[in-house]
Amino acid sequence: MTHYHWGIIGLGDIAHQFAADFKSEKSEIYGVAARRLPKVQAFAEEFSIPTVYETVEDLLADDVIDFVYIAVPNNVHHQYIMAALQAGKHVLCEKAITMNSAELTEEIALAKEKNLVLQEAMTIFNMPLYLELKKIADSGTLGKLKLIQAPFGSYKEPDPTNRFFNPELAGGALLDIGTYAVSFARFFLSATPDVLFSNVLPFETGVDEQSITVLRNQKDEMATVSLSFQAKMPKQGIVAYENAYITVDEYPRADKAEIVYRDGHKEIIEAGNTAEALNYEVQTLIETVEGAENRTLPLTIDVIRILDDMRRFW
Repeated sequence: MTHYHWGIIGLGDIAHQFAADFKSEKSEIYGVAARRLPKVQAFAEEFSIPTVYETVEDLLADDVIDFVYIAVPNNVHHQYIMAALQAGKHVLCEKAITMNSAELTEEIALAKEKNLVLQEAMTIFNMPLYLELKKIADSGTLGKLKLIQAPFGSYKEPDPTNRFFNPELAGGALLDIGTYAVSFARFFLSATPDVLFSNVLPFETGVDEQSITVLRNQKDEMATVSLSFQAKMPKQGIVAYENAYITVDEYPRADKAEIVYRDGHKEIIEAGNTAEALNYEVQTLIETVEGAENRTLPLTIDVIRILDDMRRFW
C-alpha cells in the first residue's frame, strides 16, 4: 500500500486543528514550513512532525512530500497553490480556495497539465452526513426541492487591522464564513444557480460586514444566504422539499440532521463524526489521487463563481 507524506504550509488556527486531529492509515504529516522559523520549530515539536523546513520553497523542493495542505491567509492562497502544483504536489487548500474564478481557472489548468489533484478544504463537501442526505434526496421520497436557507453569523471584534476586516488580507464575511453558507446551498441545489439579488453592508475598511443574497436556478430551486460579522446567528441550514424539510444544526461540520415530513413524523439521520471533519477532507483527497472521481471540485468551481456574482451586485 502506498504511504503518502504531507507538508503543511502556514501555522494558523486551522493548521493547528489539522495537525492535532490528523488520522490517516495511508499518510502522515512529514514536514511544515511558514515565514517564522521559531514558530515552525515549535509547531513541529508540539505535533511530533519530523521535518522543519526553513522556507516554503525548501518544502516544495522535497521529493518526499506528496501532498501539501495550505493554511495561509486567503490573499496568498493562489500564490502557494500555483507554487505547489508547479512543484508536482497534490494540494488541499483551506477555504476560500481562491479570491475569484480567474485564479481558480488558472490553478485547475495547471493541475490538469501536471496530472495533480486540487481540492478545497470545505468540510460540507466531505462530511458523510451530506452524502447520506443527498442519497435520500435523490431517491425522490422528499419530492421536488423548493427552498434553502443558509444563515451564518459570527461576531468579530471590529478591529480594522485584523484579518476579518483588513482588505489587504482578503477580509470580509463572504470569503470567511460565506463560503460555508454558499457551499451548503450549492450542495443541495440540483443545478448551478444564478444570483438574483445581493445587498451588502460594508465595514469601514470597505470589506463586507453583512449581506443577504437570493439564488435561483433553472429548475426554480431557490436559496437565501444571510451573513454577518457583527451578529451571532445559529448555523442552522434548512432544505425544504415538497414532502418534507431537512434541518441541519451547526452545518459546517454536522454529523446529524432531522427530516420533518408533511404528516408530522420525524426522522433523525446520523452519519460520520464532527470531530473527524478535517480527516474526511484528507480521505477524499487520497481517494481522488488513487483514481476516484473528483466529486468536490465541480461544486467548488460553482461556489467561487457564485461568490464572484454576489460581489458584482455590491
